[in-house]
Amino acid sequence: MGQLTARLGTGIGWRPEIAGAVEDMPGIDWVEVVAENVCPGHLPDSLLRLRERGVTVVPHGVSLGLGGADRPDEGRLTALAERAEALGAPLVTEHIAYVRAGGALTATQPLEAGHLLPVPRTRDALDVLCENVRIAQDALPVPLAVENIAALISWPGEEMTEGQFLYELVERTGVRLLIDVANLHTNHVNRGEDPARALDELPVEAIAYVHVAGGFERDGVWHDSHAHPVPEPVLAILADLASRVSPPGVLLERDENFPEPGELARELDAIRATVKTSDAAGADFGGAGHRAVTAASDAARQRTAVAQTALLSALVAGTPAPEGFDHARLKVQSHALAAKRADVVAKVAPELPEILGAAYRGEFLAYARRRPMTGGYRHDALAFAEHLMLAGRPEEADARRTLRDWWLERSGPAPLSRRPAARLLHATRRVLSRR
Repeated sequence: MGQLTARLGTGIGWRPEIAGAVEDMPGIDWVEVVAENVCPGHLPDSLLRLRERGVTVVPHGVSLGLGGADRPDEGRLTALAERAEALGAPLVTEHIAYVRAGGALTATQPLEAGHLLPVPRTRDALDVLCENVRIAQDALPVPLAVENIAALISWPGEEMTEGQFLYELVERTGVRLLIDVANLHTNHVNRGEDPARALDELPVEAIAYVHVAGGFERDGVWHDSHAHPVPEPVLAILADLASRVSPPGVLLERDENFPEPGELARELDAIRATVKTSDAAGADFGGAGHRAVTAASDAARQRTAVAQTALLSALVAGTPAPEGFDHARLKVQSHALAAKRADVVAKVAPELPEILGAAYRGEFLAYARRRPMTGGYRHDALAFAEHLMLAGRPEEADARRTLRDWWLERSGPAPLSRRPAARLLHATRRVLSRR
């Protein structure tokens, strides 16, 4: 991959809710868009206008699961590459995380987290991650940068610190880093990890850009919400980073609870001032050297798969917690996953909370406790609606009829499959259509 030479400057996460404000905001050099939320052939007009003005657009993926035991899915890689080309992006970014587990490697039901979960900082997990990153690099038309994530939980028996883990990853693959200083703060509060030590140990010269975001603390746990103002401790970590290396780009993330445009502009000004005051004079991005990546052994993938599946199953399917984990913290993470699942399903299928009204959240959380997510959020929405109808809910006839019509319209007619599971679903549809 070629070297990333252009400096990005100051940017903001582009979201449909603030598209107009972003277009009107002065001093925006670039934007980042969630890759899975745009279609290459139907880019939002706002993004097209920004591109015409010379604003760089970077696609930020959330579903590859590069830290998972399985090799990256070819279809997801192709989709990410298509978005990079459609947006004319200088690079793409993803996360050092796993988002699904189970399946063939463990001969268990596939499970989806619907969220980014931390990988164990072990030699096995590093071997798997390095090979997965190299597979992604070979499939993408532009350089890849990977992001450190925020975590509520810690893996027992870890063999490296975060900084050491990232250093080895860069040395072995040459991948660039997207350093999220808000996530360093989250891990400081939740896992007792020193942000300064992480910055001491990681290869700052490999940084492609930096994320800055807000969150909140509740009962001693920091939640990386992306829905609150950027706190001073996060700006302090940004200042520390900027004193070590001049970051090619810094971006403000905000995903929910959007404030007035003026407030976003003030946060961007604070970020600019922090970087300018602390800027490491003369420090520029240079590509990191790397040695060849050897394939992760089948045994390493197997061990990683078993460990990740056990944790995800405990979080979403109610199985016993793996040995060595903090049970109280696992409970917090489990509740957070279920809450996010309810929120995202409400976004991808807004008709469901409209039909169910105030009962939606309670009904969905009760459903989620017994049924882990095994596909995407749209599949989850249909499965939830099917569950309600089979249980004779909602009790009000008009609402039940509306839900049935909604489900039938979206599940759609399909040729009768020879697979038993598909035949069962077809029979279920016939039963529901008569109710």
